[in-house]
Amino acid sequence: MSPSSLQRFTVDSVNVYLYTDKPTLSEAAADFVAAHLNGTLSERGEANLVLATGASQYDFLAALLHKDVDWSRITAFHLDEYIDLSPDHPASFRRFLRERFFNHVSMKAVHLLDGNAPDPQAEIGRYEALLRQHPVDMACIGIGENGHLAFNDPPADFETVANVHVVNLDEACRRQQVGEGHFPDLAAVPPQALSMTIPAILAARTISCIAPDARKAEAVRCALEGPITPDCPASALRRHADCHLYLDIGSAGLLSTRTTDRKM
Repeated sequence: MSPSSLQRFTVDSVNVYLYTDKPTLSEAAADFVAAHLNGTLSERGEANLVLATGASQYDFLAALLHKDVDWSRITAFHLDEYIDLSPDHPASFRRFLRERFFNHVSMKAVHLLDGNAPDPQAEIGRYEALLRQHPVDMACIGIGENGHLAFNDPPADFETVANVHVVNLDEACRRQQVGEGHFPDLAAVPPQALSMTIPAILAARTISCIAPDARKAEAVRCALEGPITPDCPASALRRHADCHLYLDIGSAGLLSTRTTDRKM
């Protein structure tokens, strides 16, 4: 049985669920994602999934592994990858997802961005073609401390027609990577990455977004209570017709009662 939320409310079209802590919200999000994937498998016989990385995803991916899903009928993608970082580096997102998820299940296919490709534009073309062939049913994402989605730091491009692009990582984003223990210092964080774009993320049929911890509180407040603006990339989620946002007490700590009293 999925954990009960402390509160549920809506902001524009975003369904928001408040839980006590990160493990609880992660379990609830995993239940939701598994149910959605199983529904898609029943409808169409296959499904396409995008997964995120980072510290916020640890408990979620662990919980998702234990759900009853026929992974052999699901094609997987991921959101982003550093440019010129070895796939064996501890901070590599390819390594992260292999160790925490893909090595433990048998997927129909797994498509990973190659940040070491000799021609980044050719790699972008390859990945965009795969995404066109496999429209995303479920995107599992997070929100960065600076409000980014994937590696789309502010000000993010809301209007691009691209599905994948090269991004320059801002200092706040790079400091988050150091703070989460992925790199020893700022100089070690790559300055660029390949990332799915904001429009590509919003093209997913359904979005499950988990944003735990007090360090995300300002980004969450910005996303839900500020204007929809490239200066807060996560605010774009309010344009999506089927977005589900999972918060804990810490990450919801700056929201006003005007927001949290909007019942579903």
